[in-house]
Amino acid sequence: MKRFMPDTVFGRLFGLVVLAVLASHILVFAVFINLAPGGPSAERPAPQSSALRPDRAQPPDGLRRPPPPLNGMLIGLLIQFIAVTVAAWYGARMLARPIQQLASAAEKLGDNLSSPPIEEQGPREARSASRVFNRMQDNVRAQIEARERFLAAVSHDLRTPLTRMKLSIESLADTDVGERLRNDIGEMTSMLDATLSYLRGEAQDEAWQRIDIQSLVDSVAEDAQENGNQVSVIGQTEPIEGLPHALRRCLDNLVDNAVRYGEAATLSLTDGPSSLVIEVRDKGPGIPENRIAQVMEPFVRIEDSRNRNSGGVGLGLSIARDTAHRNRGELSLRNAPGGGLIARVTLPRD
Repeated sequence: MKRFMPDTVFGRLFGLVVLAVLASHILVFAVFINLAPGGPSAERPAPQSSALRPDRAQPPDGLRRPPPPLNGMLIGLLIQFIAVTVAAWYGARMLARPIQQLASAAEKLGDNLSSPPIEEQGPREARSASRVFNRMQDNVRAQIEARERFLAAVSHDLRTPLTRMKLSIESLADTDVGERLRNDIGEMTSMLDATLSYLRGEAQDEAWQRIDIQSLVDSVAEDAQENGNQVSVIGQTEPIEGLPHALRRCLDNLVDNAVRYGEAATLSLTDGPSSLVIEVRDKGPGIPENRIAQVMEPFVRIEDSRNRNSGGVGLGLSIARDTAHRNRGELSLRNAPGGGLIARVTLPRD
């Protein structure tokens, strides 16, 4: 059967419309033949009744009167409407199927680069689009793997000269200069470690699964408390679908950011039928309103409210935002009315 089916979307839709119109005309023609005078339905004698009024003339030869032409036209139009409607529904479904398949594959690709390729089936245009999408997925995966190899090489090559510089500084007579250089090398090492960790985290593949958010948030708080930080949890929530390691990394960065710059952190959970909201609030000075959007960019630090000497290289919020996106969520920041910063992570439940 498929051998005689057109190979393009245009050919299939054109053939479908032609068949629908042809079938509807054949059905209409059969209806008119059946209802027309002299047709099969007109050959049966009409029942005789003696109660008929004498002023009503009987049809000749006892045949039934033919139906009015208007009724036949209405029946024909109804048949044509039904046939074309069925053809349009089938054609629209045939067109939407490959588009839905591509949309589903694109969504899975954003969550996991190792998702299986699209099956190349359907008309020629759909097979071509699936083939191009699969090739693009292979290219993206190859680029990510090449970047990982590059990161490993950079990590080794940059650490070696930094170690030699640190050893050479120990022989300097000027202790003040040596101390400043050691601080600069330490900051460079921290930036290198943070950058490599950030890039490796982006490239990490992880499968979607059902997450016990309540246990995850409690675990984040307990780990922070073991390090001597003031962290508390408010609220209850039900499990949700997502990437557990990415979400854990997001919350870890938000809590670390809160206790580093705001002395303490409070995690509040607000569950709903369509979304889950996790808020992390600190007791710090907050962020200037005109810098809130900028502070989530990589390596951006706000000197007025984020002390450079307190640690960090400006990647914590960037990592939190990117890992929230990987869970199909959003990260937003706002200053609390009573002081402090509130980081809100909104995760959809659909």
